[in-house]
Amino acid sequence: MAKSYIDIVKYMVEARFEISGSVEKPDIIGAIFGQTEGLLGGDLDLRELQKNGKIGRIEIESSGSGNRTFGKIFLPSSLPRVETCILAAAIESVDRVGPFETNVSVLKIEDTRSEKRRKIINRAKELVKTLLTTEIPDSREISEVVEADVKSSTVSTYGPESLPAGPDIDKNDEIVLVEGRADVINLLRNDIANCIAVGGAAGTIPKTILSLCTAKEATLFVDGDRGGEMIIKNITNMADIDFVAKAPDGKEVEELTRKEIIKALRARIPIEQILEQSKQRQERQERNDHFRGRGFHQRPQTNDRLPERQPQRREILSPSEITTNLQSRQHNAAEPAASEGRSEMETHPELGIKDINGSEESTSIDIPNIEGEPAPHLQPHKAYIDSLSELHNTLRSRLYSADGSLIQEIPIRELIQTVQNAQGVNTVVFDGIITQRLVDLAHERGIKEMYGIKASQLSRKYPDLVLYTAEGGA
Repeated sequence: MAKSYIDIVKYMVEARFEISGSVEKPDIIGAIFGQTEGLLGGDLDLRELQKNGKIGRIEIESSGSGNRTFGKIFLPSSLPRVETCILAAAIESVDRVGPFETNVSVLKIEDTRSEKRRKIINRAKELVKTLLTTEIPDSREISEVVEADVKSSTVSTYGPESLPAGPDIDKNDEIVLVEGRADVINLLRNDIANCIAVGGAAGTIPKTILSLCTAKEATLFVDGDRGGEMIIKNITNMADIDFVAKAPDGKEVEELTRKEIIKALRARIPIEQILEQSKQRQERQERNDHFRGRGFHQRPQTNDRLPERQPQRREILSPSEITTNLQSRQHNAAEPAASEGRSEMETHPELGIKDINGSEESTSIDIPNIEGEPAPHLQPHKAYIDSLSELHNTLRSRLYSADGSLIQEIPIRELIQTVQNAQGVNTVVFDGIITQRLVDLAHERGIKEMYGIKASQLSRKYPDLVLYTAEGGA
């Protein structure tokens, strides 16, 4: 259709025609204007309405078939609804085009503004959705944003070194040490306000940190990477740290979620265990260096337990054989050690096993001197084993008297100091590692039994001291 020369098209009249002869478009338009002229009076005359811009240009779509012509008539109108319907009826009154009979029928009168209204409504819906989802946050989001900004703004400076810290650093008896300002901000966002930054792994520890660690219970919270290990080594050598907490492997404290922060702080480890593990690693390294220096090779170990023996190379000894070997070993305790050709798989009476393939093919190593073996008549008590199960994952310890009554229950970090000062302790049960230091201290204090989760490599044992571990038994 061509353009309609009116300002606003309110309605579109669509009519269909059939003519019994072959005619042109101007003939059809002329018939419409001619047969409706003066029919409806001057106010509804098609020519006058078109001059005044009340109706638009009449469009014709026609096609022919033989001696017949048919097609559609389109009349745009800006008149009111009733006047438009009158014009549509007037068009239907056209019955001839030239000499040929004509039949015109109105198909529909379309309100063009309804289509506009539909488009407007659909577009308005899209705009509202966009506004609600991307532009206007809900009340909860607004609260979270405001709260996070307020918490971030509470980062203050502490001490003469102006260390980034939370507002509760002086109010709380416990403090959390982190690496930098970003870590402090993240902890503040998650409602942990008793935190302070130490300033990284390099350099000297600020005096403010040293004094705080002395006066308060300090937890060192580090990243789960190599830098975190360096901070632990540096600070624990200089400051009085009580616990160590680590972020998950590969993550930094500043990027942890609230759940990850709480989980890491709950799983913090007493500094005694950290130092003991470091000492064990150092002893293993020195032992390996000693063997390498003498030309020996030692199997690598991945934990504190002794490497497992290959069962296909051994046979179980009978109780009589074990007793005979034990007596023989005690009789020859003062004799010199065997020559360097002695096998690593040599008979061990305390284990009740021996090498059935001989010692000629085994790598020779020095067997450490063991002062004594546990007396075979001493056996662990089930009550203490049950107590060890109850203490699992609690990081606590219990001291019992000779009659089996509980003397006291204390945290592991206080165990060594308490044992040194306690009287009448017969049995120690604790959720930790039995170390050589603890064994020596127990023997010195006359303790007869010790129960732990596992044991480190012990160079000295005592016949009158029962050692029981949850992993390996007695």
